[in-house]
Amino acid sequence: MWKAFGRHVVLEDVSLSLAEGEVACIIGPSGGGKSTLLRSVNGLERIDSGRIYVDGQLMGYREAGSRLHELSTKALSRSRVEIGMVFQHFNLFPHLTALQNVALGPRHVRREQKRESEAAGMELLARVGLREKSDAYPRELSGGQQQRVAIARALAMRPRLMLFDEPTSALDPELVGEVLKVMEDLAAQNMTMLVVTHEMQFAWECASRVAFMAEGRIVELGPASRVLGDPAEQRTKEFLRRVRVFDPKASRAVGLLDSGSPDS
Repeated sequence: MWKAFGRHVVLEDVSLSLAEGEVACIIGPSGGGKSTLLRSVNGLERIDSGRIYVDGQLMGYREAGSRLHELSTKALSRSRVEIGMVFQHFNLFPHLTALQNVALGPRHVRREQKRESEAAGMELLARVGLREKSDAYPRELSGGQQQRVAIARALAMRPRLMLFDEPTSALDPELVGEVLKVMEDLAAQNMTMLVVTHEMQFAWECASRVAFMAEGRIVELGPASRVLGDPAEQRTKEFLRRVRVFDPKASRAVGLLDSGSPDS
């Protein structure tokens, strides 16, 4: 796929596929096109050429003969139901409780009854460890708790694919672990996940494949152990020198330096 903003190409001949139940992570420097790729998959950005399929369904367009026609806003919203997305910032409705935030989508989009949507919402809040916070408003929750509510909200729509766009980047360091634990649990339950992240430990432990993106292109793609532990491309090596990647089995650092995590 290709995507440009004016003369600035942000996605250049990007091709990527995920198997059902697979976890893939996208890493790379700021401005490399990672977030734009996720937003394109979800139909939040229109691509200039190429096609995106989710579970065999063409996203953003319908095909008639050999021509593509853009979906209406309403039709695009319906197709987007199958895709859950968690952003850097939590985007919770401040005037709604945690449970109301989670139950809102199923009630208004899937037309579920209030009792049904709230019962399912309570189960999801329990799944992310926040059952006791169901009546709390976002202002009463920590950043990590708000992000876990956001994950529960995305799961409430029963998506086939979950997209995570740097879900821990807005959190204080001590809150990162609680969000990653929820994501690790989802991975263990075979949720199909595409994750833009700078959390190399998570990528090492949970991803089957890692894609390194820079300047709008996928520079390197392969098994997480190879891309993170023994990259083939010089550009990938240069990036990984800036972060520390741990092999938990070997209990040693694979990367070299600890100069801080890059932004998305």
